[in-house]
Amino acid sequence: MSIVRHFDRLCAIRDSLEARLELHEARYCLGDEEIDDGSGRDLRERLAEIAEEIHALAHRPLEFAF
Repeated sequence: MSIVRHFDRLCAIRDSLEARLELHEARYCLGDEEIDDGSGRDLRERLAEIAEEIHALAHRPLEFAF
């Protein structure tokens, strides 16, 4: 997989996780105790992992093949 495709895939995963976290927090605010799409802590941890990967890719030196 190319770096650009991998970067795009990570960004899509991040966006999905952020949306799930927003839904989780909204449900929690409304008092819905039965949330089955992952705990807030798990979502935040995965978001942090994805953010680190994205940061590493974005700051990776370009490799040119001649």
